[in-house]
Amino acid sequence: MYILYNMEAMIVSACRTPIGRAGKGALARTSAMDLAEIVVAEAVRRSAVPVDRFDDVILGESLYGGGDIARHAAISAGLTGVPGLAVNRHCASGLASVAAAAAGIRAGMDEAVIAGGVQSSSTSPVSRWRVPGSADAWVDPWMSPTHPPTPEAPNDDMSIAIGWNTARLAGVSRADMDAWALRSHQRAVAAIDEGRFLDEIVPVPLGGGDGVSASQFSVDEQPRRDTSLEKLSALKPLHPEIEGFSITAGNSCGINDGAAALVLAGSDLVRREGLEPLAVITGWASVGIDPVRTGLAPVEAVGKALRRAGVARDDVTLWEINEAFASVAVACHRLLEIDPELVNTSGSGCSLGHPVAATGSRMLTTLVHELRRRGGGIGVAAMCAGGGQAGAVVVEV
Repeated sequence: MYILYNMEAMIVSACRTPIGRAGKGALARTSAMDLAEIVVAEAVRRSAVPVDRFDDVILGESLYGGGDIARHAAISAGLTGVPGLAVNRHCASGLASVAAAAAGIRAGMDEAVIAGGVQSSSTSPVSRWRVPGSADAWVDPWMSPTHPPTPEAPNDDMSIAIGWNTARLAGVSRADMDAWALRSHQRAVAAIDEGRFLDEIVPVPLGGGDGVSASQFSVDEQPRRDTSLEKLSALKPLHPEIEGFSITAGNSCGINDGAAALVLAGSDLVRREGLEPLAVITGWASVGIDPVRTGLAPVEAVGKALRRAGVARDDVTLWEINEAFASVAVACHRLLEIDPELVNTSGSGCSLGHPVAATGSRMLTTLVHELRRRGGGIGVAAMCAGGGQAGAVVVEV
């Protein structure tokens, strides 16, 4: 019989691909399956966990047409005896996969789990949907809705449902958002130049267009070195027909490709195998709210996760709040009353980009490595997700 007991869930490796621009970037010809294989294999190698100890691979995937990329990656990485689980909580899928892995370990059901997320916006399939009751009427292309749409929270335009609603409800100005976006690019570029991402990035091999030459993609390509407040301020709003609309391409996230994976192991396995843990997962939470308020949902998720972890807000060393739109990060750090200097210290969605299902696990990977670089501490990664959802994970290094 199984005996339930409280086991610590430890992160023993964490890596990610560089983030590419969708459609025209370095990863435009690399499938989600290939990206997943690369990070899963590298996370396993770095972890030093014996391959026969793995119980599952859990990968977030969103807008990729269904399937089970986690199982595909397990087999490709040589883990034929390990099953795979696909998780879809839209933007928060990468966080949800880590939380699910931690839950299995802390319950004593699993010893080691690979968790993360993958997004290839460049190669995502396009769906079509038959109109109910019709013989030949189709909606093409079609995207599965996150929530029942309303004029205030449409399903097909997140710049309104998340970006603009958040700015409007929280009183975040266009100047606030543009300034935050500029800082995001500056921080991302500084992190690249200082080599802060070297420990977390696994290069992606790229085949040459001639089928012979090859290279490696190893540096995030979304951050803009030449951006300025003047350039950001000059961009037109995405919906000029809406009075006061302040969301632009510059204070929004990019559309991107990328993947990240972490190996979680139980504290007993870590001790038995003499592994060196990078961090301990101490708490997590997911929440749902009115879709109109989606961009404010991380505030509730953070509060819930901190209470579960028994951590005071002022004890948190670093924060990651995804910049799906700059309005989200600005509104959330204000409502949480946290020091903005401790938020997204190496950039986020506006600069690094937002490979949807991978972003949560990318944020955790960056957070853990940055905490270790600084000598330890407590970190929180939080993000909103389509349909009025949010997730948050608390780690300690």
